[in-house]
Amino acid sequence: MSTNGNPRLVSLVPSVTETLVSWGVDPIACTRFCEQPRFMHIGGTKDPDIDAIVKLKPDLVVMDREENRQEDYLTLVKAGVEVEALHVASLTDVSSEIGRLALRLQIDWSFEIPEALQDFAGSNSYRAFVPIWKRPWMTIGQLTYGASVLRYLGVEVEFSDRGVSYPVVDDLEIRSASLDFVLAPTEPYPFGVRHLDMLSDFAPAYLIDGQDLFWWGSRTADALERLKRQIDEIVCGN
Repeated sequence: MSTNGNPRLVSLVPSVTETLVSWGVDPIACTRFCEQPRFMHIGGTKDPDIDAIVKLKPDLVVMDREENRQEDYLTLVKAGVEVEALHVASLTDVSSEIGRLALRLQIDWSFEIPEALQDFAGSNSYRAFVPIWKRPWMTIGQLTYGASVLRYLGVEVEFSDRGVSYPVVDDLEIRSASLDFVLAPTEPYPFGVRHLDMLSDFAPAYLIDGQDLFWWGSRTADALERLKRQIDEIVCGN
């Protein structure tokens, strides 16, 4: 514990870093993908500097099973580092997983899925291709947080039923699919306006905020509202 009574935390998850900051709990270090230049960076989500983390003598390192590698988790535990491993794979996980971290840090925080969105979850009426990479094309599986969010917003992700977290597909498969539109997140691949013409060969294409779609925690409630407004506009425009 630091001299001011605050825990010495290391966050290896961008969503967690953002959430900690919103709670007024500054980590002593985070990854270079956390978009927090004022904190010490200790590598990336998939290649953290384990030695640097151990030398910091943190009270707690926060990881996520989807974002981080099991071998890094095991190495930290073997080194005697206390680790909190979250597993947020759906919108329903946000309350329990982030709530568990909040409880551990004695933070008063809660989240509930808005009732208005729960009605959409069982009646998806739009199908979208959601690329997260190109060369090759990759998308998100149904057991991922992003796909869960879109289901609650009334959108079913095409190819998400293939039994893997990140299906790889080719141009022919995409062209053969019955798509209502393409939703191109701005991360992890940095899709931008320049890519819309190419993606429009498959179906009407739109950019969506990748952080709103894939980051969870303190931003979730507002992110859902922003994404819902955008998808409503897309649907009305089609």
